[in-house]
This record gives sequence, C-alpha cells and structure tokens, in this order.
Amino acid sequence: MSWDHLDESDVRVRPGRGSRPRTKDRPAHGDALVGTVVTVDRGRYGVLMAAGMGGRKTHERTLIAMKARELGRKGIVVGDDVGVVGDTSGHPDALARIVRVEPRRTVLRRSADDVDPVERVLVANADQLVVVSSLTNPPPRPRLIDRCLVAAYDAGMDPLLVLTKADLVAADDFLGHYAPLAVPCIVTSRRPDRSLIGLDEVRARLVGRVSVLVGHSGVGKSTLVNALVPGADRSVGRVNDVTGRGRHTSTSAVALRLPDDSGWVIDTPGVRSFGLAHVDVARIVTHFPDLEPGTDTCPRGCTHDEPECGLDEFVASGGGGGSGAARLDSFRRLLRARSGDADTEG
Repeated sequence: MSWDHLDESDVRVRPGRGSRPRTKDRPAHGDALVGTVVTVDRGRYGVLMAAGMGGRKTHERTLIAMKARELGRKGIVVGDDVGVVGDTSGHPDALARIVRVEPRRTVLRRSADDVDPVERVLVANADQLVVVSSLTNPPPRPRLIDRCLVAAYDAGMDPLLVLTKADLVAADDFLGHYAPLAVPCIVTSRRPDRSLIGLDEVRARLVGRVSVLVGHSGVGKSTLVNALVPGADRSVGRVNDVTGRGRHTSTSAVALRLPDDSGWVIDTPGVRSFGLAHVDVARIVTHFPDLEPGTDTCPRGCTHDEPECGLDEFVASGGGGGSGAARLDSFRRLLRARSGDADTEG
C-alpha cells in the first residue's frame, strides 16, 4: 500500500504533554467573598453571605456552594467562615465554590470512642455549648453530660445545662449533682397548653451568643429549638417505649438565627456517645482556677486522680475554699468520664 497520497492533514497527531512544568502554586483567591456556613447537606454547603453570624441582615443572601478540589480532604462544618468564588448571586440555580476556610476561633470536636485518634469536628466558631438533657423519658445520662462538659472546657466554650420535662420529675436531686461544678443550669417544663416554662430564661442566655445545642436523642432538643425559633420546623422524635432511647430526627447540623437578630443557635443531631480521645487532661484543670494552684505540688505526670496527687493535701489545708472537697470530687468525676465508657448511662 502506498502512502504517497496522504499529507499532514490526514494524519492524526497526539499532542504531547508540553514542556511547561506543572506548578504546585494555587491561586490566592484574593477576590473571594467571605461568608458563614449555616447548613451542610451531602457535599453542598449553605453559605450566609454579607453579614454572617453576629452581623446585620443588610443585603445578605444565602447561596449554595461546593468545596473546591484544592481543599483536599479538609473538612468544612457549620459555623465555618469561608472564602467563596464563582456565582455568588444566590440564585436558585447558582453554584459557588468554597476555596478557603478561615482560621477557627473555637472548635467543638469528638472522637468515635476513647481510643480513636481521629477527631470529628462538629461545629466551628461557637462560643457556648448548651447541653440538653431530659429528667425522664429518656432518663438522664450523667456520664454523657460530663463528657459534653469536658468537650466544652477543651474547646474554650462556656457550658450551659438545660434540663427538660421537669413537669414529670423534680429536678432538685439532679441539680445537686452539678452544683459543685458551678455550671449554669436552667430547668424547663410544659404547661397544660404545651408552652414551655423556662423558655425566657433560656432565651436570655442565648442573647449575643453563637450557641450549639447537644443532647441525647429524645430529650426535647428539637422542641426547644422550635420554641426558640418560630418556623424552624425541626423534626420532633418519639422515645422508644422498650429501649427508652430516642430516635434520631435531626440528621445534620443547622444554624438558625434567633428572632430580632439576638443570636444564633446551632441544632445538632442527637448523640449516643461522645469520645474524648483528643482531650488533653492537663487542659481540664485550667477550668478549675480554684484548684489549679494545688497542682504545683503534684508529681511529674500526675493524672490528678491518684494517691500521690497534690490536690488532696491542697484541699485538706483549705485550698479551693469551703467547697474545695466537692469541687475536687466533681473535677475527678470529669477526668473519669473522659476515660470511661461513653455509652455508660450511670
């Protein structure tokens, strides 16, 4: 066969890779707009633009964005401040791109269990952790509450304990269990018309704050959110009569603005465990400033829950004030909660 009748237009030439080397430099995206993530749903992020949490609503809009490939496996959670490029109009058919995650001020995280080194970030940039627990149906789980308190201390967040269903069981005995920790507590109950007693007190604690609500399924967390944010329409679950456990109704975290721009609440899915493998024990004692001076006489590597711990002599000599012994007992209870079984209900 002769090829004489063919010319270059008849020959398909595969282009080469070129001589220009690839660069690892990524664009700086200096023109990226900054917004706050308020929802996360299957790889799509709802981003509040313009004002963000704590700002005014002037000209704000919520857009849908996806994570840029250059971010790799970097996680993005509700509360994150992010840089966004692309179509930021907020139109229903628009899709923007998240190209940067701004430094986080606080991070609430947990691990799957106490030996799992992988941390799971739940919420970013919140400043208050609201631990919601029912007094009955399902019964309270002090161990889980203690673990949430440890997570709050570790994250640098202020804790708040909200007890629900006090119309069914008195709260006095349970409150006494947490009195030495000096954690603010609010008790709520239902009136015959189903409205909540104590709601105004809860609302007052949320003013000017970004608060994340955490609690076991079925404790009334979504009911509380629906009362605080009319129109939120968070699903309310039922408690299994056999197991006494609640059913998960909230499947993802969502940030909701309180009426009159008075603050934000972040509702999270119900939890049944709260691993604390990431928590450094040394950080917990810093949240007990009345006891911390007593650690000066502790032996090196002291766990603060052993016979040689200097805190015992410190408290016995009057350190920590009149409630020193009770505070030390509560402090050690939190230390044990950190290393105990997350699913223990006692």
